[in-house]
Amino acid sequence: MTRTDPPSRLPVTAADPVGSVPDTRPSRWRRLRHRLAIDPTPPPDSTLARPVLRNEVLLVLAVSLGASAVYAVLSLLRKLLAPVPLSQSEATLNGSVVPNQAWLDLVYQLVGIGFGVVPALLALYLLARDRIRPAAIGVDGTRPRWDLGRGALLAAVIGIPGLLLYLAAYALGISATIVPSGLPDVWWRVPVLVLSAAMNATLEEVVVVGYLITRLRQLGRTVPWAIGLAAVLRGSYHLYQGFGAFIGNALMGVVFGWLFLRTKRVMPLIVAHTILDTVSFVGYTVLAGHVSWLP
Repeated sequence: MTRTDPPSRLPVTAADPVGSVPDTRPSRWRRLRHRLAIDPTPPPDSTLARPVLRNEVLLVLAVSLGASAVYAVLSLLRKLLAPVPLSQSEATLNGSVVPNQAWLDLVYQLVGIGFGVVPALLALYLLARDRIRPAAIGVDGTRPRWDLGRGALLAAVIGIPGLLLYLAAYALGISATIVPSGLPDVWWRVPVLVLSAAMNATLEEVVVVGYLITRLRQLGRTVPWAIGLAAVLRGSYHLYQGFGAFIGNALMGVVFGWLFLRTKRVMPLIVAHTILDTVSFVGYTVLAGHVSWLP
């Protein structure tokens, strides 16, 4: 009987232990990309012909934030042509209409807030007629705790960098002096400022994010184009505050547009925007004249 050599074996190393299974888990970068990814699927095709849909978008913007963008550009041009530097001009966000008649001033404020929400309602109505209900873009109350939590977190993440950007732009002379509240010191000042913040948030997030991005996607625009165009519009109607406001709000528009396409919900954006404006409006009335760093 003869002996035979044992079958040859590959050398065992610490990196390749016996019986190990190849690591098929995605890398951290791939997991991060997966979490940040958005659904590229466009919304349902519109029942409207393409020219009709395009004209609808232009008309909605012309009676709302598109018109505001045009007036903001003109306001900035007027400030730049003035004999004083841009940083010495003022941009008042909530001004008094009838300073000497408090009750009539209140009526004006409430009427302005009420009519300010109408373009958002019009946008929702037009989408609903085209088989896109408000719930399809996340304008509903089905997830209040989720919306409030995400909105508050988003406001915290954006709020401090936004304030620092404004202060830097003001120091560089590319921002006007922003006066968030010019209302008199009366009992209804804070409630009106909170309502104004909610109105701004509802109008902007419904029209610029929920409506416009949805319609742009239906018109065949890619995700980057839809988010970019909406962000540029958001920055444009803030140009009356200066170039810093354009940059800050355009960047905010990119984040909000991405979040909308990621979550298909507008409500967290409305919550975040309401918190940001409320802190800005009410905080200014409390801090103005009491801190040195506030222009």
